[in-house]
Amino acid sequence: MNTLPSVTVVVCAYTLDRWDDIRAAIGSLHAQRHPVDEIVLVVDHCPELHARATAAFDGIRILTNTGRRGLSGARNTGVQAARCEVVAFLDDDAAAEPDWSARLLAHYTGPDVAGVGGLVRPRWTTRRPAWFPPEFDWVVGCSYHGLPEHLSPVRNFIGANMSFRRSDVLAAGGFRADLGRVGTRPLGCEETELCLRIAARRPDAVLLHEPAAAVRHRVPAARATWAYFVSRCYAEGLSKAQVARLGGSHAALASERAYLRSTVPRAFARALRPGRPAGLRTAGALAGGVGVTVAGYARGRARRLAPAPRTGPATGTDAPAVGRPAPAAGGGRP
Repeated sequence: MNTLPSVTVVVCAYTLDRWDDIRAAIGSLHAQRHPVDEIVLVVDHCPELHARATAAFDGIRILTNTGRRGLSGARNTGVQAARCEVVAFLDDDAAAEPDWSARLLAHYTGPDVAGVGGLVRPRWTTRRPAWFPPEFDWVVGCSYHGLPEHLSPVRNFIGANMSFRRSDVLAAGGFRADLGRVGTRPLGCEETELCLRIAARRPDAVLLHEPAAAVRHRVPAARATWAYFVSRCYAEGLSKAQVARLGGSHAALASERAYLRSTVPRAFARALRPGRPAGLRTAGALAGGVGVTVAGYARGRARRLAPAPRTGPATGTDAPAVGRPAPAAGGGRP
């Protein structure tokens, strides 16, 4: 039997408002059937949270983000500090299923596997809105209808549940600090950009989506609104425009083209079938979500803003890349 590689799990946190979620995330890691070798909690420029976590948690490393404020900087800090062969990421408002670590690590059987990601199930704190299309669950940071249902190679992962060989992340330069979420600002795509970069640097690299490696991601009431849906779609379009400038639109948008050609039209047709609950509203959300995302992308392309300068070699995660076609049902956000 092959020995599973060692793994550091990085959890990034930025606010005391998520204290209960952070405790649940750390608790789920301690409860893994295959024990994780190291847990690193990176606190993003919040001294109060760092002090509270230091007093509350034993047996984990608690660090402060040494880079630019934001999720990318915090992840880079965690990757740089990690001591294990594989570095995995769990969101501070997510909890891993007990077999999560084993399911991820089982696929690092050859040097061609650069990363493994998994399923992100939404855990709505209120009832899921009847109009909210499952094809747009990426809006709330979760896996969406259209992703592979079995082990498959993908272009990129969802940030709440992903892992990489640490050496590949470092060699690619880590996550770009000028991409991604800062606080509650709903920008993203830093995971897509990193995955593209890893693939461009090493064309033989494989990124695998393993749906059996699952986490539960809390979706608060504030994200179950039409206003959040619209703002997140628009922000995704802006983010995709920047990734397209960095990595080339062919690679950066390959999965999105397949999503728009196949996943969304099928969902639209299902929503309009007679007797579908909230069918018209769901169809409207599908059409509106696509339209707003495209508008954000167009706005981002029109701005033609130069990306902010890197703060030196990234010390952790994420890479985009040019030159690797994505599978039709690519991983992570569409």
